[in-house]
Amino acid sequence: MKTRHSNSTQQTRQQFIYFCSLILIIAGNLYSQTHLFRTAPLFQDNMVLQQQSNVPIWGKGIPGTTVSIRTSWGKTVSTEVNTDSSWMTRLSTPKAGGPFQITLKHGTTLSIIKNILIGEVWLCSGQSNMEMPLQGWPPNDTIMNSSNEIEQALYPTIRLFTVARSFESLPMEQCVGTWTECSPADVQSFSATAFHFGKTIHNTLKVPVGLINASFGGTAVEAWMDKPSISAIEGYAGIIKRLEESRDSIRMLDEWVEKHLSVSIDEKDPLRKYVGLKFQDEQCSLQNYNDKNWQEINLPLSWEKGSLGKFDGVVWFRKQIVIPSAWIGKDLKVYLGPIDDMDETYVNGQKIGENLREGVWNIDRVYTIPGTLVQDSLIQLAIRVIDLRGGGGLWGNQTKMVLTSTTEPFTVSLEGNWKYLPVAEYRSNKFALYGITGNELAQRPKVAFELTQDTPTSLFNGMINPLIPFTIKGTIWYQGESNVWNYTTYHTLFTSLITGWRKDFQSGDFPFYYVQLAPFQYWTGAKLACLREAQLQTLSLKNTGMAVTLDIGNPTNVHPTNKEDVGKRLAAWALAKTYGKKMPYTGPLYKSLKNVKRKIILSFDGVGKGLLLKERNGEHYFTVAGEDKVFKKAAVKIEGRNIVVSHPEVLHPVAVRYLWSNTEEATLFNNDGFPASSFRTDDWPE
Repeated sequence: MKTRHSNSTQQTRQQFIYFCSLILIIAGNLYSQTHLFRTAPLFQDNMVLQQQSNVPIWGKGIPGTTVSIRTSWGKTVSTEVNTDSSWMTRLSTPKAGGPFQITLKHGTTLSIIKNILIGEVWLCSGQSNMEMPLQGWPPNDTIMNSSNEIEQALYPTIRLFTVARSFESLPMEQCVGTWTECSPADVQSFSATAFHFGKTIHNTLKVPVGLINASFGGTAVEAWMDKPSISAIEGYAGIIKRLEESRDSIRMLDEWVEKHLSVSIDEKDPLRKYVGLKFQDEQCSLQNYNDKNWQEINLPLSWEKGSLGKFDGVVWFRKQIVIPSAWIGKDLKVYLGPIDDMDETYVNGQKIGENLREGVWNIDRVYTIPGTLVQDSLIQLAIRVIDLRGGGGLWGNQTKMVLTSTTEPFTVSLEGNWKYLPVAEYRSNKFALYGITGNELAQRPKVAFELTQDTPTSLFNGMINPLIPFTIKGTIWYQGESNVWNYTTYHTLFTSLITGWRKDFQSGDFPFYYVQLAPFQYWTGAKLACLREAQLQTLSLKNTGMAVTLDIGNPTNVHPTNKEDVGKRLAAWALAKTYGKKMPYTGPLYKSLKNVKRKIILSFDGVGKGLLLKERNGEHYFTVAGEDKVFKKAAVKIEGRNIVVSHPEVLHPVAVRYLWSNTEEATLFNNDGFPASSFRTDDWPE
């Protein structure tokens, strides 16, 4: 009995172990199927698919298994997962409508994408003027009629997707973003230009519209180009080679950063997203905090010019200030000059002011120090600075960094040595926390080639490649400000970007409509006019269009407030050229000239119902020159559908320029209200 009982017990134990193992295997398979299967990032609830197209749908799965797809508009397809875990198939889409859903089955995993609309899908990309949200970046960078537009922006069949900022050394498959229905809550943080474009398309065609916003302020065209496109351009192959040779060190840096605790930017409201972030650094503001091991920096100075180099993130600055005894107990004013990008400022551990929104990098900080904080002749000033890209820190003129009394005439300078400590690094929409116990930045792995948002291909890799080959109707583009300095190569770069994207998305020569930059004082000379000329020349590329903004800019602000007309002018190109609507869409575009009796007669395309001249400051901003290349202000008049220019001292005119400067604003229009592009008839040096 004892033996039989023992054998029975052993057999039962073995059966139990086998049963548990089986359960674990089944559970493991279920977990594997669930977590190894995914669709590409754009395939989410609330998405829009391009109507009447054979659209790709793709993702990852378990090699050798089948992905079955069924749509509520009656299409069924299946495909096998490749050995590299990738899968892709195509779906035929009906005419615009919805809502629909797509059901995907992969093994035991069942996924349903809901509330899908079929309509028109546009990719919206560029730098800050495309990124600029409908809410703006107040106080300086505001959007015209913003509050009213946001309040009325209830368009459930316009869908919005914003790709989170990301720059990468290799093409990525994933990006961060969510499709949302257009509502006041969501549209305020969405691109104002893209919204007005999409709204105009939606209201005219009466179909759903999907807008994918992939933009990043302060970035050059090179960063948005794919590797084959930019490698083929003289001068860039070496940069790409250096980037490839540095990938191991960049990967090590990425892994090192990922080991740190992080704080993500989840808040969508652009006016609130940086408020209340916790970096585990609160002690740094305290009056008696021991900062003796911190490094020193001489301010004012952009920290990129100091020992921090190309660092984006959070840095504390501290300085003890001796004040006159007569100031004790009195209210003081602290002038810090501009701080790039944001700041929270403390005196003796108490916050006295903050600017925690984007777009304030060039605004002077002036804060009041209550007399209750001024208890003796030594005060502690502590500033937490958040920098997201480009320059960082307290960078203005030294005369702007002073401490004053509200009652006394003299000042105390704040320039000179400050203590500083980096406490967090900003990368890919989140902050990696360094802590405050030591100089963690000193442990940061060295890289041979520092990857930034300006590195060629980096934004394409992080923000465009994850979208490919999603079917789009076309692209709108607002960029060029960061390429004014190298305008001579912009035409080549820009046309190569367009050609490259068209190959990448596999949607043929899709429409590519872009914004010609508005007047702004960059530098002396006419570099901006030369950049606009490069944009004008790009119209020679098939299926492109250019929205001219020479009448709706602001020469003292690189972010014009009128984004409504920008969006509408881009939409006019799309409605006329892509959707076949009979409507005006462009202003006059210089075509040719003819010399007649000491005059030059200029001919234009895009004249429409006729030409119109408007004076600005008593001028039309046309100049004329002879063979001596000396340009003089020209007399200008309209004759029929042409413009005639002359100058009594230019007996044999050979060349004309219009708006050939950085800041001059439009004077030539057609009677449909569209301004002419700036132009020159010569090819002489700037």
